[in-house]
Amino acid sequence: MKRIFPLLLAFWSCLLFTERAYSQIPPDNPIRMAYLQTDIHHLPLWVSLEEGFFNEQGLKVEIAGIFRSGPEVMSAFSAGALDMAYVGEAPTVTAVANGTVKVTILAQVNTEGSAIVVAKNSPIRTISDLKDKQVAIPGYSTVQDLLLRKALGESGIDPKQMKMTVIKPPEMIGALRTNQIDAFIAWEPYPAQAVCMDVGKMLVSSAEIWTNHPCCVLVVDRQFAQANAEKVERLLQAHKKSVDFILDKPDEAVRIAIKYTGMDEQTAKRALANVSYVSSLNVEGLKEYVNYLSGLGYIKLNSFQSFIEKLIY
Repeated sequence: MKRIFPLLLAFWSCLLFTERAYSQIPPDNPIRMAYLQTDIHHLPLWVSLEEGFFNEQGLKVEIAGIFRSGPEVMSAFSAGALDMAYVGEAPTVTAVANGTVKVTILAQVNTEGSAIVVAKNSPIRTISDLKDKQVAIPGYSTVQDLLLRKALGESGIDPKQMKMTVIKPPEMIGALRTNQIDAFIAWEPYPAQAVCMDVGKMLVSSAEIWTNHPCCVLVVDRQFAQANAEKVERLLQAHKKSVDFILDKPDEAVRIAIKYTGMDEQTAKRALANVSYVSSLNVEGLKEYVNYLSGLGYIKLNSFQSFIEKLIY
């Protein structure tokens, strides 16, 4: 018994330390933020960095990761490497439902903003023509995965009648140019880049598949949010100001987009024309994503309503 007591004491001390970890972080510690590589959907973050909106709110933000897909961001959250991130809604829902991360959604970042692209001289003219073709997606349970399945379903095609392959968006245009794939679906600016490089043509925009569909969101680690509620609220104010900036000053927004994506002006403008920036969360759209992911077997829920409540900040 004498030997058990110290072990129990050590165990409970460890738990207490874990629960208080975030509250013991110095108040001036930078917020560890992440976004997806050259994803123009995440322009509000770049605007806040460039225009000093985080500084105005008294916040220090550190870019702790630039990833190639949403599931990679979720892995970083799972490893405790991030506090907040701009990321796709679908991979966030999947990771939370599967218990691999404990994050919550703070705000919407954009709606629409993706497209299905085929080769410039491709005989593919409609979604139905994708039957038996090789089509690339950024990853399973991504927004683009769901959009493609939705488009196929509405055209009467079973996804099993198509060859789906996972390729990171930066590699999709090269794969299309070398005939490794027949089409791809990706977020902007990759569809716009394929067109401007004279490699591909847009078969259908995501707005045509699902009008005003939610796409990327701003998410936060739950423990961080509980210990830093004031910081979270101030960062939300910066995010909202960035969205307003994009809508009010489109030319300046293009300049910042070019800096962070490395795209030329023509590509940046074409890409931005396909994206709608908003900060208010599309709750109904979120519920539809959850239903899709559940129907596809990506997630399993005990209670739909309680899950939605837990997911939203």
